[in-house]
Amino acid sequence: MKKTNKSITLLGSLLLVTCCYFIIPEANAQEKTKAGKEKVEEPEDELQTISVHSRKLQRTGNTFESTWIIDNQTTLVPMKQTFQFDILHRFGTVNNGFDDLWGMYAPSNIRMGFSYTPINKLMVGFGLTKDRMLWDFNAKYAFISEDSKNPAPVSVTYFGNVALDSRPEGGFVHKSDRYSFFHQLMVSKKVTRDFSIQGSVNFSHFNAVEAFLGQEEQKIAKMKNDHFSFSVLGRYKVSDAFAFIGNYDQPITKHNLNNPNPNISLGVELATPLHAFQIFMGNYKWLVPQYNNVFNRNDPFDGRFLIGFNITRLMDLKYENLGEMMFKRKNKEKE
Repeated sequence: MKKTNKSITLLGSLLLVTCCYFIIPEANAQEKTKAGKEKVEEPEDELQTISVHSRKLQRTGNTFESTWIIDNQTTLVPMKQTFQFDILHRFGTVNNGFDDLWGMYAPSNIRMGFSYTPINKLMVGFGLTKDRMLWDFNAKYAFISEDSKNPAPVSVTYFGNVALDSRPEGGFVHKSDRYSFFHQLMVSKKVTRDFSIQGSVNFSHFNAVEAFLGQEEQKIAKMKNDHFSFSVLGRYKVSDAFAFIGNYDQPITKHNLNNPNPNISLGVELATPLHAFQIFMGNYKWLVPQYNNVFNRNDPFDGRFLIGFNITRLMDLKYENLGEMMFKRKNKEKE
């Protein structure tokens, strides 16, 4: 790889560490009097605080501590009565260097997602992606969970979605041409206390694909409607909250034209019982898995990487009261 690519990789690494250091600080302070003794608060002297509860092992102790590792789902399904909010962001590729601040000022792609676990082992959700205004509706079910209550040798989870291209004008002949589908079967293993790995087989389907006219005026599809791929991802914990993460995605199906490129992603994760923040460099930009797997034009071996981040926030609705968190006020101190 060229020297420019090496400098870009170094810059990306520094950026990862810097962002993680400033974005998610930890605070743990105890109020004391001037004499050094703990202050005894009166009811009318209540501090303005937000109380957050979390059931044991909401994240800690699981094979993974987030439902995402970069661009792929993990086998983790949050506990029953858990609400999750996702923000996924991908900048432009770093190839233009300082001209667009290594992709930071280039056109970006964003997805906001919402999901809920109504019953044990089942999560359902939806999201909206900026590029092509893609709506996706998804479901995830954990057949086998590798945890302390169920000491299974591996975790096995299914994930599937249906995506809708909602652009007013997209060149669609039929309404059904707007739809695409994705199915994924994941198997993961917590190899050691700190190291977890996962592999998956993926199937993508598009109702409509582009075509061109052959010599005899017959239509020839540029790409097949169905596409198979596989993914491998892993996480290594350095501390209770900090971990290195990575994933590799390899297309299997060969198309007539426009064969997609594989994806190589590396980054870091900071996770607490109710939050997870990941920042990384990789090749995928689409955010909806079937689009990533079928339409990836960023070749990792040509240095076409981009910077991205994922933010997830869990709300344990069994204990947390959103209305109380938003509107409860402290008592006014008596003068």
